[in-house]
Amino acid sequence: MYTILSYLRNLEANNNKIWFDAHKSEYHEARAHFNAIVEKLIEGILVFDPSVKGVGIKESTYRIHKDMRFSKDGLPYKTHFGAFICRGGKKSGFSGYYFHIGTGSGEDYPCRSFLAVGNYYIESKVLKILREDIELGGGDFDRIIKGLHPSLSLDQDQKLKRAPLGFDAEGPYIEYVKLKNFCLSGEYDDANLSIEDVLKIFKSAKPFLDYVNRAIEYSLPPWTTPVTSPAAYRPGTGYPYLVK
Repeated sequence: MYTILSYLRNLEANNNKIWFDAHKSEYHEARAHFNAIVEKLIEGILVFDPSVKGVGIKESTYRIHKDMRFSKDGLPYKTHFGAFICRGGKKSGFSGYYFHIGTGSGEDYPCRSFLAVGNYYIESKVLKILREDIELGGGDFDRIIKGLHPSLSLDQDQKLKRAPLGFDAEGPYIEYVKLKNFCLSGEYDDANLSIEDVLKIFKSAKPFLDYVNRAIEYSLPPWTTPVTSPAAYRPGTGYPYLVK
């Protein structure tokens, strides 16, 4: 972990192409350390969530180069490494497990290192299904939330102030129904957290992930067939499924 953070802090202080190119070997060393952690996480997640079978480094990790079309600060490189481990790979559309190591100075990630489970962006049709499931589920979602590892909490960003149209404003689970993002997150101490600790946290969130992914799957067109591996995902369809 030290090698990764040391590199990212140096990059933070020298976020330009000249420095990056002159320190390519350090980048590759830090990336190799991070990829080794991700491989162990995938291996561990497979024990309790076989849906990620077939997912590897390529399908889970991201480039360090920013998309400059959306860079607010104009700096070319991210100051973090992230991995999103999910059924079908990071582009599948399914919710998954996110592992993040960073400096805490990025424009999009103000905290240093954190874990997340779920999906920050939920399509409107999936959101409607989730809200209906929660309202009519007899407390099943509430029990899932209460069973989470204490380090995880629901993302309250963009939560509605009022009940969405068509839902009972006095319902017992209305605070969940008001959510717009179905994502759990928690910061961690990157100096002390072990891979075993990360897996324990992720495992506690699997019922939550299953709940969200069930809604995503239910929202898909009836003429699609489930993805079983990243290779089966068809980019450009807009769905994590192959069209028959």
